[in-house]
Amino acid sequence: MKNKLYFFIAISIWYIQSYAQQDVTFTLYNYNMNIINPAYAGTGENLELTANFRTQWQGLDDAPKTQSFSSSSPTNEKVGLGLSVTNSSVFVLNETDVFADFSYQLQLKETLDLFLGLKAGGAFVNINLADIGLDNDPLFSENVSVFNPNIGVGAYLRGENFFINMSAPALLRTKRYEKKSGIVTQATDKMQFFAGAGYHVPLNKDITFTPSFLTRLISDVPFSMDISGTLDLYDLVEFGLSYRLKESISTLVFFKMTNSLRVGYAYDSSITAISNYRRGNHEIILKFPILISGKTQSLK
Repeated sequence: MKNKLYFFIAISIWYIQSYAQQDVTFTLYNYNMNIINPAYAGTGENLELTANFRTQWQGLDDAPKTQSFSSSSPTNEKVGLGLSVTNSSVFVLNETDVFADFSYQLQLKETLDLFLGLKAGGAFVNINLADIGLDNDPLFSENVSVFNPNIGVGAYLRGENFFINMSAPALLRTKRYEKKSGIVTQATDKMQFFAGAGYHVPLNKDITFTPSFLTRLISDVPFSMDISGTLDLYDLVEFGLSYRLKESISTLVFFKMTNSLRVGYAYDSSITAISNYRRGNHEIILKFPILISGKTQSLK
């Protein structure tokens, strides 16, 4: 029993160090981009609230779960502000990231805008070792709680039919050490870099095809890329497929229910050996454009 617990703890620490550091493993990232790129804050016309819920490794107890809540709004014709809170948990580990975003718009041409962004905040990391129940083991008798501050930058170029984004949402590789009763603990925020682009291809007046990609470059973490393609029908529903390099294939759908509610869902199917031991991942996103000037905020 004790060996099983140690194994689960090791897997949990690996997950937080490797995957939670990416800040986004969301499949529906295109609908919540300011989580990783502060330049997206306020790029629409009105205030927008977004909630995202993701569960992984279905069928396993204490499997990874991630929730995010964000707000984004322009304050004037040039400046946008945003706020995001992301919580990731697995077994006894819990991390909550809180960041504020600032963006500034530069109009390069009549239909070409460049948005530059700044992100500032940090991660609260808690490891509830006392919940394991190994009171006689000094390695697992005391909880760990640390805060890792960080800053980030981003750029978003938006044309009439295309978009390009680049961001480094966690510039600092910070290390915090804490020693209690002879135990040394460490929490690390790793350098991150994201780059992506997409192009809107009108097939006719009612259908638009959008291919896009997003790459992730993170220190000490394998290279990752998402390649996606979606169809927008009558500006009411989007659906498509996404491929995460050497990791998973996803199906997704996004409904524009009303002017003040949009709902999306994605299901990831693993293509790695781990699929033999767990089921797929589910993800749900809710978006609430708040009408301020009589128009709804742009989704792209």
